[in-house]
Amino acid sequence: MSQRCTLHLYVNGNRYTIDTEARTTLADALRNECRLTGTHLGCEHGVCGACTVLLDGQPVRSCLMFAAQAEGVSIRTVEGLAPDRDNLHPVQQAFWESHAVQCGFCTPGFLCLLVGLLEEAPDSGIDDIRDALSANLCRCTGYQSIVNAAIAAQRRMRELGSESDR
Repeated sequence: MSQRCTLHLYVNGNRYTIDTEARTTLADALRNECRLTGTHLGCEHGVCGACTVLLDGQPVRSCLMFAAQAEGVSIRTVEGLAPDRDNLHPVQQAFWESHAVQCGFCTPGFLCLLVGLLEEAPDSGIDDIRDALSANLCRCTGYQSIVNAAIAAQRRMRELGSESDR
């Protein structure tokens, strides 16, 4: 018999109360209980990065942790990146403009990974960006368009940051 637990998850600014098995991964809780299906499951071993979400701003593999471990922290999924319904996050916009998407399966993980990196370390160099991107797998793009999108997003986020300083 499996144990069940009631959890309070804070996802994209919303509170979700879920009743689930104690062994439920965060990825499964987000997809099945919160109905946020932007978090993709690829390898379910923490290798591919498709399930990357942000926990208190830090990229994590949601397939490698239990949902119970995320109780009380801020979770941000790909659905929560855009500032509102009419605008994309600069990283999302850069992916669109740089054609950094082909099949799209890996895209949510890359978006969360890059948002976490660029919000935490806005002055990351190209080597830092490439190193961070190497943590996620893509079978379609060849990565150069993703690197180009990351650089474009970094530039745009700096512009937006300097505009808010005025």
